[in-house]
Amino acid sequence: MPLPALLPLFGLLFMSVAPPMTAQEQAEKVVVPGSVESTPLQLEDVFQFEWAADPRISPDGEEVVFLRTSMDIQKDRALRRLWMVPSAGGEAQPLSDGLNSESSPRWSPDGRKLAYVADREGSGAQIQLLWLDSGKTATLTQLEHSPGGLSWSADGSQLAFTMFVPKEVKPLAKMPKKPEGAQWAEPPIVIEELRYRADGRGYLEAGSTQVFVLPVEGGTPKRLTHDRFDYSSSLSWDPDGHSLIVSANRREDFELEPSDSELWRLYVSDGELIQLTSRYGPDQAPEVSPDGSFIAYKGFDDTRQGYTVTQLYIMPWDGSSWLSVTAELDRDVQSFAWNAAGNGLYYSYDDHGDTRLAFIDSDLQVHQMQRGLGGLSLGRPYSGSSFTISDNDRIAFTLGGTDHPADVAVGSEGDEPYLRLTRLNDDLFASRKLGKVEEFWTGSSFDQRSIQAWMVYPPGFDSEKKYPLLLEIHGGPFANYGSRFSLECQLYAAAGYVVVYANPRGSTSYGQEFGNLIHHAYPSQDYDDLMSCVDHVLARGFIDEDQLYVTGGSGGGVLTAWIVGKTERFRAAVVAKPVINWASFVLTADAYPSFVRNWFAAMPWEEPEVYWRRSPLSLVGNVTTPTMLLTGESDHRTPISESEQYYQALKLRSIPTALVRIPGASHGIASRPSRLAAKVAHVLAWFERHSGRD
Repeated sequence: MPLPALLPLFGLLFMSVAPPMTAQEQAEKVVVPGSVESTPLQLEDVFQFEWAADPRISPDGEEVVFLRTSMDIQKDRALRRLWMVPSAGGEAQPLSDGLNSESSPRWSPDGRKLAYVADREGSGAQIQLLWLDSGKTATLTQLEHSPGGLSWSADGSQLAFTMFVPKEVKPLAKMPKKPEGAQWAEPPIVIEELRYRADGRGYLEAGSTQVFVLPVEGGTPKRLTHDRFDYSSSLSWDPDGHSLIVSANRREDFELEPSDSELWRLYVSDGELIQLTSRYGPDQAPEVSPDGSFIAYKGFDDTRQGYTVTQLYIMPWDGSSWLSVTAELDRDVQSFAWNAAGNGLYYSYDDHGDTRLAFIDSDLQVHQMQRGLGGLSLGRPYSGSSFTISDNDRIAFTLGGTDHPADVAVGSEGDEPYLRLTRLNDDLFASRKLGKVEEFWTGSSFDQRSIQAWMVYPPGFDSEKKYPLLLEIHGGPFANYGSRFSLECQLYAAAGYVVVYANPRGSTSYGQEFGNLIHHAYPSQDYDDLMSCVDHVLARGFIDEDQLYVTGGSGGGVLTAWIVGKTERFRAAVVAKPVINWASFVLTADAYPSFVRNWFAAMPWEEPEVYWRRSPLSLVGNVTTPTMLLTGESDHRTPISESEQYYQALKLRSIPTALVRIPGASHGIASRPSRLAAKVAHVLAWFERHSGRD
C-alpha cells in the first residue's frame, strides 16, 4: 500500500465504535459439573486460580502456545509454564518439565522451533530453544542478566534480544586498605544517576539496556549497541536480516525527558544507527511489514498533559513521512500486528471499559472483530490483553469476562464467532458461586457527564434485604476498570457487600478530553463522579445507608483519602498505597521526572500552594472516618512515607486508624497470592471492626 496514496485520506479517516456481539454473548457458557454444593469464594481459593497469558499462534495457525499461570501454595508465588493447545480445539498439554518459571515464547518463522526464556533456580533466566518435532531442548545462553524482547530473524538463523549491561563505576573516595581478615562495615554506595531506584526493583545498579544478537545454533551473543542509553525490548527485524528497527531515547538529557524516544535502524554488521523519527514524544514498539516496505509503530505528540492518547502510525522504511491510521479513534492503541499480506493492521484498544480488537485495511476502512479481550489482571478489573496473528491471519488472544480470568481463544477476520480453547478455572467454579456483575451509567452531580460504573452483587442476593456497600476505586489515575473478572471484588461480594466500582473522569477508554478533565486538577470533580455512583446505587433501595465503606489503591488511595476529608458518610475507609502530600511524593517517588513534568505546571518550591491544595493531607482536619493505611514497605512508586504522614496526622487527631505494612512488598502489594489474601482479609476486618454490628 503506497504511503503517498494514503496521505490524502488522512483527514477522511474515521473509526466506528459500534459494538459487535460481546464475548459473553458469543461464547457458550460451559461449567464443569460439580458434586459439591456451590458456596461463595473463600480466601484460600486465591491459591486455586489459573490464567492464560501471551498466546502465540504458530505460523501455520494450527497450534497456540501460551503461558499457563498457576499458584504455588508452598512457595507463595505465581508460576508461569508453557502449554500448547490445538487451534481447532482439543486437549492442552505442557511443553516443559515444570521446574522452571517460563516466559516470552516465540515461534521460529518455519514453525518448527520455539524460543523462550526459562528461569531455573541457580542459573538465572536463560534463552532456551525447543525443537517441536523431537521435544528436545537446549540452553542457548549463559547470561548474567535476564534477556528480554526475543525476536527471530526472517530466515530463522538469528535471535535478537535486549539485556541490561552494568556500567563500570569508579569510587568517589579512596578508602584505606582493609587489614586481612578485618570485618569492616559495608562500603558506602554513591548515587549520582537521576533515576536511581524503581518500584519492584529497588535501588538500581548503574547501567543500561543494550541490544544483542545470537546465532540460533549457539555461540556467544554479539552486542550491537555500546552506549549509555536504554533500548526498548520491542525489536523488529528487516526481512533481509541485515538490520533491526529499535526504539530508544538518545537525547543527552534523556533522564529529564523520559518520554521522547525515536525509532532507529540498527545494522547487525557494525552497530551503525540511522535515526528514522524526530518528533517530540514517544515513538515505540516498531513492527516491520512482511515485505519490509513499511514500519508501524505507536506514539503521540507530547504536549505535557497528564493523559495523551497513543496512536498507531505507519511510515515507509526510510522514515521519510508518516501517517496516523487511528487519528480519529481517540482511544489508546495497545497492541498491533501486520496481517500476512502486509496491507493492513490488527490492533487492540480499550473503549468504555472493554478491550476490543479491530482491523484497518489499506483503504483505511475499519473492521470491528472481537470484544472481551483481557483477563490478565486477576485482583482488580483492569485492562490488559495480548494477541498474535498467524501467516494465514488466524488470531489467538486472551479472552476475559466478569465470570473468569484470561483464557485462550482463536478467531478469524469476518463474522465468525471466536472459539474458546481453554477453561482453566471451570473445576474451581463448579463448586463456587460468583457474584453477578451489572453495568450501569449515571450522571455526575458536578456537570451531568455520564459516568460508567459496575456493581457486584453478593452471591444469593435478595433484593428485599439490605446490604452494606463497598466503593472500590481504581488507581492510575489514567487507567480503567471494566467488565472483567476481579478476584478482590468477588471476595468482597462473597463477604456480603454490594461492591461498586467506576471510571470517574480521568479514566482512560473514553477519549483524551475525558481523561484530561483532571489535568493539573487531581483530585477534584472525580470525587463528585464517585459520590454520584454511590447515590445511584442507594436509590435502588437494597443498601443500608448506615453501612457505606470505601477503599482504593494508588490513585484510588488518593481518592479514598480525599473522600474521607470531604464527607462523613462512610463508616470506615482503607487507604492503600496512596499519595498524601504531593510535594513529598514528587521528591521521593521513582518516576519523579514524569510526575512533576506532566501532573503539575511548576516545581513544588515554585507553587507550594498548588501542591498543598491538591494533597489529601490538607483535608485531614476534617476527617472523622476510621481510616486504615495499607502499603508495601518496599514501595518506591508511592513510598510508605506517604502513608506514615497520614497515619501520624490521624493519630494526632485521635481518629481511629491503623498502619498495615506489607514486608517486602512493592507497589503491587497483591503480587503474591498470600498478599492478595492478606489485603482482602485486612480490608474486611477493618470494615467489620467499625460496622457497629455485634
